[in-house]
Amino acid sequence: MRSTRRRTWALLAAAAVVAGLLAPVAVSAANRARSGAVAPLAPEPEPSGAECRTSVEGSRVVAYCHNPYPTTDVVRLHTECARWWDVDADGGEVAVQPGRTVKLEDRCWKEVGSAWVSHSVS
Repeated sequence: MRSTRRRTWALLAAAAVVAGLLAPVAVSAANRARSGAVAPLAPEPEPSGAECRTSVEGSRVVAYCHNPYPTTDVVRLHTECARWWDVDADGGEVAVQPGRTVKLEDRCWKEVGSAWVSHSVS
């Protein structure tokens, strides 16, 4: 008689533990099924930032940046020279107002290794 009671209590305790573990999963699944909707997506960011075209000719770098968007973009020309002894340069920040175009220039003593423009929209 005692072993049957012990077994019954063990089975009841195990069932209670399993039910306690599965309850949050069942509630979550029921909420998803009832709502029928997926979590809303993040809103698409407004387009912004100037479009820049960079050209390298010999030791000179020229970049034209045009801003077609209604927010101001701050651009900066970075030039990396090919020779180890030639000084790399980071130009000053230039604000590109909406609907405007700016010209950025830089140079190396010898060849240009690479050049790029960085942006920070204000």
